[in-house]
Amino acid sequence: MARREPAGSLSDQVYLSLRTDLMSGRIPPGQRLGEERLADTYGVSRTPVREALARLLADGLVQRDVGGLFPYRPRIDELAGLYELRITLELQGIARVRADESLSHDPDVLGPELERWYALRKENPEPDAGFVALDEQFHTVLLRSAGNRALSDALVNVNAKVRPVRMFDYLTPDRMSATIDEHIAVAEFALDGKLDTAYDTLLAHISESREVVIERAEQALSLARMAWAIRD
Repeated sequence: MARREPAGSLSDQVYLSLRTDLMSGRIPPGQRLGEERLADTYGVSRTPVREALARLLADGLVQRDVGGLFPYRPRIDELAGLYELRITLELQGIARVRADESLSHDPDVLGPELERWYALRKENPEPDAGFVALDEQFHTVLLRSAGNRALSDALVNVNAKVRPVRMFDYLTPDRMSATIDEHIAVAEFALDGKLDTAYDTLLAHISESREVVIERAEQALSLARMAWAIRD
């Protein structure tokens, strides 16, 4: 059944539901986004689906390929640029607070998120590609707590584009534990007003993730090409 928002046009509702499904990975990467199938999924006619797809195409979350529209999946050579944009957005959140003494990270926003990561450190979760959703939530909340919602909204779109490959970052216990510890450190520094340290720690955290993700994505691509080459 379709998930409906409490307000907005039918096209808006389909857009939000489809965007959520694309960004959560509920729609497989290779699945064609056919209007008829989506209309049936969301319980609407094809017109609001068509309008929603047009918006998602403009957002960059959908791409046109042979055979129709498909979920966007980044190429290896696009990752460096996407990570550069991600770093710019996230560091700007700390930089704007650091530059204005009247600003601070909102403890009512960031505090509950920090508590969730304390709990995760006690649980010691197993490696899981789906962990990327929790990681994205932390970074979005951290940025939103700095007071500029437009920055966090932009980060949501960047996250959606790199999610398919960022899942490679959560396949080993060391990367899981490092992510949890580094998130806690960044949040604590931000809430304590130690903004220079928070800035440097966040930059190092994202940079390390970038290196791991790109290396593992390249390895996966090489294996896929090898498998294709030896197919009967």
